[in-house]
Amino acid sequence: MYAIVEIAGKQYRVEKDKRIKVPFLSAEPGKHVHFDRVLLYTNEDGNVLVGKPVVEKMNVSAVVIEHGREKKIIVYRKKRRKGFQRKKGHRQDFTLLEITDIGAGRRVEKRDEAITEVKAMQAEKTETVEGKAKTVTAKKAEKKAALVKAKPAKEVKKAKTPEIKKKTTAAKKPAAPRKDTDKKKPAGKKN
Repeated sequence: MYAIVEIAGKQYRVEKDKRIKVPFLSAEPGKHVHFDRVLLYTNEDGNVLVGKPVVEKMNVSAVVIEHGREKKIIVYRKKRRKGFQRKKGHRQDFTLLEITDIGAGRRVEKRDEAITEVKAMQAEKTETVEGKAKTVTAKKAEKKAALVKAKPAKEVKKAKTPEIKKKTTAAKKPAAPRKDTDKKKPAGKKN
């Protein structure tokens, strides 16, 4: 009996009591984790259930054994004839899981119930937020109306726009007539 399950965007072939390394999961060691994205499941008889895209009401349960880091990978970059070299090391975080159970999931039904409860709570919150928003805008409108009634019209001043002063320029004298300097010279003898 085995299953193919999607964990953190990657697919793993899992069997009961088997240990697998997966990308880092934010669960403490000793905690139980459940995965409901089972893509394929085979039972002891050899019957195969293929999901479209997942097998419904099926989950995989596991226990977090430990967290760790993989061996160092060297990342080396070089550009020839440019004198450019960079050497960096990288260690990927992982989580070690031990598969405890593969089977029909009551947990999936509980999760669906929890999702419906959360959606109902969010709907209530949005209704209350809309109610509060209406009351806030109504209060602002009432305050503005009270201020306008309280002040007489003489006290209410309009914002003055700054007047643009025109620069006075001295009267320009008419330009003197130009002398003709562009007259053609008589063609003469060339020396």
